[in-house]
Amino acid sequence: MLVNPVKRAYLALESWFNLSFGTEWNPLYHLGTLSFFLFWVILVSGIYLFIPFQGSLSGAYQSVEYMTHEQWYVAGVMRSLHRYASDAVVVTVLLHMFKEFASGRYRGFRWFSWVTGVPTLWLIITLGITGYWLVWDELAQYVAIGSARLMDAMPLLSGAMTRNFVAGQMTDRFFILIEFLHLLGQPLILFFLLWIHVKRLSGVSINPPRGLAGGTFIALLALSLAKPAVSHGPADLASMPFTLNIDWFYLNVYPLLDYWTEGQTWVLTTSVTFLLMIMPWLPPAKSSPIAVVDLDNCNGCGLCFNDCPFDAITVQARTDGARFEHEVVVDPGLCGACGICAGSCPASNPFRSSKSTLKTGIDMPQLSVDELRTRTTQAVMEMSGATKILIFGCEHGLDTGLFDDAGTRSIRLICSGMLPPTLVEFALKKGADGVLVSGCRHNDCYFRFGNQWTRLRFSGERNPILRARADRARIRVQGAAETDKGDIQRSLEKFREELGRLNQADKSADAEKDEKVADENYH
Repeated sequence: MLVNPVKRAYLALESWFNLSFGTEWNPLYHLGTLSFFLFWVILVSGIYLFIPFQGSLSGAYQSVEYMTHEQWYVAGVMRSLHRYASDAVVVTVLLHMFKEFASGRYRGFRWFSWVTGVPTLWLIITLGITGYWLVWDELAQYVAIGSARLMDAMPLLSGAMTRNFVAGQMTDRFFILIEFLHLLGQPLILFFLLWIHVKRLSGVSINPPRGLAGGTFIALLALSLAKPAVSHGPADLASMPFTLNIDWFYLNVYPLLDYWTEGQTWVLTTSVTFLLMIMPWLPPAKSSPIAVVDLDNCNGCGLCFNDCPFDAITVQARTDGARFEHEVVVDPGLCGACGICAGSCPASNPFRSSKSTLKTGIDMPQLSVDELRTRTTQAVMEMSGATKILIFGCEHGLDTGLFDDAGTRSIRLICSGMLPPTLVEFALKKGADGVLVSGCRHNDCYFRFGNQWTRLRFSGERNPILRARADRARIRVQGAAETDKGDIQRSLEKFREELGRLNQADKSADAEKDEKVADENYH
């Protein structure tokens, strides 16, 4: 399987972070929750800084200087934390967008999260811009004048903003307006957009792992102490500063105004925004058949509702007159066609019927549980040799068909989470010596929770569980991306050796048992 260069670059970055931080604390697996954590750091430090801050033309700069130098040990550190956490959140949001783009998680049914994420990024940037205004130093003056030029280029505000920055025209009233926007108006809009952004997702977490949160805070604190945030000289509307230290995370557009007109700058920014907004349809993603509910086999238990990553399933009152109280309903506009619901359905048990078609309460038309059972039986029958290994592989991870040989067969799944645990036991009963389940990389499922639910089901921590009778020594779960062929190859070789020893031990035990029975019969 060919991997596009952008995804290959992301996977290489992800692999490096896995080596550096481990899979549990890899920041790339927790970019959303890490962003929320940084928002909390920004909020708490901002509230503290607001207490001694004087929101006026004459008092703003002096109050910030007092906090930075006179009370450097608390307020100064808080200012630096506020600054560096604000920069860091831009990094995490941009990395999050890059990750979703590289992994193809922005098209099809995911368009809503992508489209609502773009204005969220721009609001974060404008929030940072108004924060620079409040310092009211030379950089704030530069940003304010540049912002006024950009605003004046808009038809409805022509000339209104620039007049506030002509010497003698700007007043405390306008400054207080900026203070209100930064401290209350923009944050409220931002949190509303964040709520909209995750509205179509279920099980959304806003807390990163404690170790990652603690390490991030320590890194920000160390940076704040090593390189404190400081101001430029005080703003002077009668002159223009010559040397400025631009914060490129937030202020990257302003240097363009030194070379371009306001109209050209607006064309660039609006074009980039428009391009980002329409990316989910360049080209449109092919739609996949969604999950289908079969009320004749659905008892309304709600396990599929609990497991759905995209809030596409609801539990409602029964409509067919059956003795069960509830039924489940699939929203076609939200369904990701992942099949995780089929894997969670208690009716998806291949031992239920050995002859007739296996019917489940909820299933995927393109790859039903009955078809998975048929393919499992066929794959086991096709294998030969001393050790037979059946691989269930996710179509969004490594192509496990690369390992097919006489003693190895693979079955492609939409998501590893669509695999009923009993189907693994079924494969072992049919004659497979071992089963390897290969989903996406650990903590990075294409469908959010597929590989996580699989691990929890196999460990007995989430229903439906892998039954105790299944020989867990013959089952392996290992995630892999398209570039992890070597890792899976080595795991397969090791697994095959272990299975060989287990087979030999079983043969020895059987021989000893037969000898004991024969000896008892003799006597």
